[in-house]
Amino acid sequence: MILTTTPQIEGCTIREYKGVVTGETIIGANVFKDFFAGIRDIVGGRASSYEHVLIQAKDASMQEMMKRAEALGANAIVGIDIDYETVGSTSSMLMVATSGTAVVI
Repeated sequence: MILTTTPQIEGCTIREYKGVVTGETIIGANVFKDFFAGIRDIVGGRASSYEHVLIQAKDASMQEMMKRAEALGANAIVGIDIDYETVGSTSSMLMVATSGTAVVI
């Protein structure tokens, strides 16, 4: 499946629009990752544990969106948007929401 943030795919004609598809993932960051990320904030450097969680959440959300597009008979998704938010009373959960238009090329 072709995935792109652009509204079209260069060299391809969109033959059919199947509709908007979405994928959502909510992942919790555990207390140890929070602790070590806090230390990195103080001494400098990248919070690789958070980066790993962020990548996992994005990948899961994209996979969910692709499954929904495939169920509609699409072979590509155009105009993909990826949004990241923290949720929960203490902002301890990470939400990644993806959306795009499922198409047949």
